[in-house]
Amino acid sequence: MPAASWRGRATLTVWLRRHVADIMDVFVYVVVLNLAIQYVPSVISETFTLSLLTALLLKVALEIVLLLKGKVVSGLKASTTRRGKAVGVLLLWVVAAGSKLAVLWLVDLVFGDSVSLGGFFSVTGLVVVLLVSRAALRRLLDEPTA
Repeated sequence: MPAASWRGRATLTVWLRRHVADIMDVFVYVVVLNLAIQYVPSVISETFTLSLLTALLLKVALEIVLLLKGKVVSGLKASTTRRGKAVGVLLLWVVAAGSKLAVLWLVDLVFGDSVSLGGFFSVTGLVVVLLVSRAALRRLLDEPTA
């Protein structure tokens, strides 16, 4: 085996080991998304490949949303004034509601009519189920400490 090929495989292996949780998230998102496609009439994907790509897009989008939410919550906890707390709560609401609209817009932008996550309420339910499923799987697979 050529050295360059071996190095490429080693690099891929290292990357995969560092990102196991992210890979598991995508698998969970694919399963949840395809269950939604099967049971929620407003959620549509023309092919499995598109549902896989949609799951990848959702993974990236939800990671950004969780990052923003974390920053807003940190600012809210650090706030000492009523006005600061009110602004923090308002920002948290904007991130929560705005993220669903952003996901709908992003899916429409990338996939057009080939993929539909329904409307605001169906995408909200989908996102909640995605995040709960992700947390449940991570908790299930987390190694207990002795």
